[in-house]
Amino acid sequence: MADPRFFERAGPFTLGDLAARCGARLADAGQSARHVSDVAPLDQAGPDQLAFLDNPKYAESFSVTRAGACILHEKHAGLAPAGIALLFSPKPYLSYARAAQAFYPRPRPAAGQHAAAIVSPTARLGEGVSVAAGAVIEDGAEIGRGTVIGAGTVIGRNVLIGADCLIGASVTLSHCLIGDRVTLHPGVRIGQDGFGFAPDPSGHVKVPQLGRVLVGDDCEIGANSTIDRGAGPDTVIGPGCWIDNLVQIGHNVTLGRGCIIVAQAGVAGSTQLGDFVVLAAQSGIAGHLKIGAGARIGAKSGVMTDIPAGDSYFGIPATKVKEYFRQVAVLRRLAQKKGGQNE
Repeated sequence: MADPRFFERAGPFTLGDLAARCGARLADAGQSARHVSDVAPLDQAGPDQLAFLDNPKYAESFSVTRAGACILHEKHAGLAPAGIALLFSPKPYLSYARAAQAFYPRPRPAAGQHAAAIVSPTARLGEGVSVAAGAVIEDGAEIGRGTVIGAGTVIGRNVLIGADCLIGASVTLSHCLIGDRVTLHPGVRIGQDGFGFAPDPSGHVKVPQLGRVLVGDDCEIGANSTIDRGAGPDTVIGPGCWIDNLVQIGHNVTLGRGCIIVAQAGVAGSTQLGDFVVLAAQSGIAGHLKIGAGARIGAKSGVMTDIPAGDSYFGIPATKVKEYFRQVAVLRRLAQKKGGQNE
C-alpha cells in the first residue's frame, strides 16, 4: 500500500467502474458492483485490492495471490486462484496504469501565487495557475491555465508554457515554447546555449545560438535532463516523447512523435530521430545523423552512422543486433580456442 503521508488515495471503486476506465472486460459481469479500495502487487495484495499480471514469469505469484481482483490477459485465466475477480485486457499493464491513475490522480496544488514568488507584471498567467515559493517568472512569459510552477523554478523572458503542465522544482526555462500537458521533473534545463563554437588556437570563438526549443504536447522530461536551444534552426521535441532522467539533447536535434529516451543517453547536435525511436540507457548518438522511425538502440551503444527505420542496433560501434551477437559468438570461440592452446 502506498504511504498515505505522500500519496492521497481516491476510491473505493466498483469493478465495473474500473473495467470501463481501464479498457478491460469483467470475466463475470455479476461482480461489477464489487468494490476494491486500492492497487497492490500480486504478492502483497489483499481481498479488497486490485493487482495485475502481465509478465508470465509472475504466473506462480498470481496462482497464490490473495488479491480480490486482477487484470490479466484472458489466456492466463486458468491459473487464477479461487474467488478472485478477473478483468481481461489485451494489454494488462496499460489497463493497470489507468486503474492506478484512478486511485492516485495527480495532485493539484491550490491556484495562486505564493508570497515568496516573483512574477513580472508583464507576465500573463492563465486561470488556475499555481506558482510555488521562490519561483521567478520573467517579463513577457505566458503560462497556460491550470499549470503548476514548482518552487525555485525560473521561467525566462517571453517563454510560453501551455495548459495543464506540471513544472517541477528548480527547473530553468529560456528561449522555449512548451506545449500542453507537459511534465518537467525537478532540475530540468531547457533552452540554454547549445555547444557551438569555432575552434581556434588563440581561443575558441562562441557561435551565437539563435534558435529555440519547441516541446510538443504530452511530453514528459525527467529530472536533471538538459535540452539545448538550436544554433539557428530550432531544437524540436515531438509530441508524446518521454525522456528519462539525466538525458542530454544537443542543439538542432529533432525528435519525432512518441520517442523514448532512457537515462543517461545523449544525442549530439543536428541529429534527427523519427517517430517512436527508442534509445536505451547510456546510448550515445553522434551528430548530424538520421535515425529512422521505430528504430531501437540498445543500452550503452555508440551510434556513428545513420540507422534505417525499424531496425535494432547494439554495441560500439552500433551494428544490427543479429550481426553484433554473431561477432560476439565468433570472439568467444576464438578466445576459447586460444585458451585451449595455452593450456
